[in-house]
Amino acid sequence: MPWWSWLILAVLLAGLVLLAVLVYRVTEVRRAGTPVILRRLPAAADQGWRHGSVHYNDYSLVYYRLSSLRIGPTAVLPRRRLEIVGRRHPEGTELEIMEPDTVIVHLTVNAPGGKKLPPSRAGERAADYEVALDRDLLTGLLSWIEARSPSRARWRRAA
Repeated sequence: MPWWSWLILAVLLAGLVLLAVLVYRVTEVRRAGTPVILRRLPAAADQGWRHGSVHYNDYSLVYYRLSSLRIGPTAVLPRRRLEIVGRRHPEGTELEIMEPDTVIVHLTVNAPGGKKLPPSRAGERAADYEVALDRDLLTGLLSWIEARSPSRARWRRAA
């Protein structure tokens, strides 16, 4: 078999692997997820928004970016450390990608132990996000956050 036949075979095989990853990713994003637009803060007024899907489980909110080839989630926000800081409606150029009745929720993921970190230590897994979603979906997010067990429950189970 000539060398160029092996090259063509390798390219076709790489294309099939890439296609399989893409199909897996799209399936994972669409499977029982809630459609949202998310961005990590700090960001400019109209920049950083990414379409995707969130999945809720007992321990975290898992975000899958729609336009990513990453096999796993793009962001994982631990439920126990998640706090709602505020909410607002879209303004300015955000209205080009969102409906006017969309609600934007500012979420903070506190550092372990519930302490807020100064900006100089932000690399210790504390982060701020904004999530844009419909009013109906906001009710689900708020219920999910409020239904978490208190942090003391973990110690009672261990005892």
